[in-house]
Amino acid sequence: MDAAALRRERLRSHRLSAPAASVADVASHMLAVQAQEFWGGRWALAARTRGAPGLSDVDAAFACGEIVRSWTMRGTIHIVPARDLGWVLAVTGPRQRQQAAGVHRSEGIDDAEALRAERAVRAALGGGGRLTRAEIFAVLEAAGVSTAGQRGYHLLVVLSTRLVICQGPVVARQGLPTREQRFVLVEEWAPDQAAPEDPLAEFFRRFVASHGPAGPRDFSWWSGLPLGVARQAADAAAEDVEVVAERAGERLYVRRSRGPRRLLSAPRVMALPPFEESYISYADRTVACPAPLLGEVGPAKNGIVKPILVAEGEVVGVWSTSVAAGRQDRLPVARVLVPDQVEASEVDAALARFSHFLGR
Repeated sequence: MDAAALRRERLRSHRLSAPAASVADVASHMLAVQAQEFWGGRWALAARTRGAPGLSDVDAAFACGEIVRSWTMRGTIHIVPARDLGWVLAVTGPRQRQQAAGVHRSEGIDDAEALRAERAVRAALGGGGRLTRAEIFAVLEAAGVSTAGQRGYHLLVVLSTRLVICQGPVVARQGLPTREQRFVLVEEWAPDQAAPEDPLAEFFRRFVASHGPAGPRDFSWWSGLPLGVARQAADAAAEDVEVVAERAGERLYVRRSRGPRRLLSAPRVMALPPFEESYISYADRTVACPAPLLGEVGPAKNGIVKPILVAEGEVVGVWSTSVAAGRQDRLPVARVLVPDQVEASEVDAALARFSHFLGR
């Protein structure tokens, strides 16, 4: 399987050439979509959904409890189906906390402090409470738990990885694109948690279904789990996955069940979000991006990965936008890096689809 064929199969797995019926269906298929840029994570879902949904449609999926946002992997925030949050964190939460142990020590966040924070937050949110980050911080300060510096942020991550809280309904923003969520108790907001028989095998199956062809090294990077554990996951899922290619000595898998059907009208050129799953999720990103352009896209030294323009799954440029007050009406701007592979009209159409999503 050459790089072009690999990109075609991944476009289908990612539901970019085979969009799903609803935002919730996309979230279930993808399992986890990177979303520290909140608008970007929501655009990732909309770009994979039939019917050109808008930002309000994705926000509605948060409002009804179908999807939530939390720190699920690599200490990074993702959008996940609400019912899958528990078992995913059962697999990834301990490792995330282990990797953050040094930061917690420097911030004075031990088990006793985390418990004090949990008690205060549970008391404030119990019975259907919904609080913004600033309101959560005020609750903690009132309980004698300092949120100074980065301490408040790290306490939120601790409580999230312990499955106490998650981010649910979106905060309304009059006349502007929404960009903040309210924290809720997981046990109240998402009580119906799935319980796969073998969570590690399920993790690999769902990754391969949404990102395949992909291998254990890709899964290890994406999930934040050690490579040895990733290989165990592949073995555990062996009945449901199959090898379709080998690249750089690595077996690449897809689900044995038939993949989603490609949509003939799917656009050739797409404007995809920052931290786009079809780019960021692989140990070798040169399949999706020519090696000379990797530095243009990222991750940069500050960890940022830019929004990308792709033609048939290959990066041909980057683009930018803003949802800030006073700048929200500005149209997105593209910088084409491989002009001979894309027409200006295709780029304009790709950016127009994003503008429609924002309601511009």
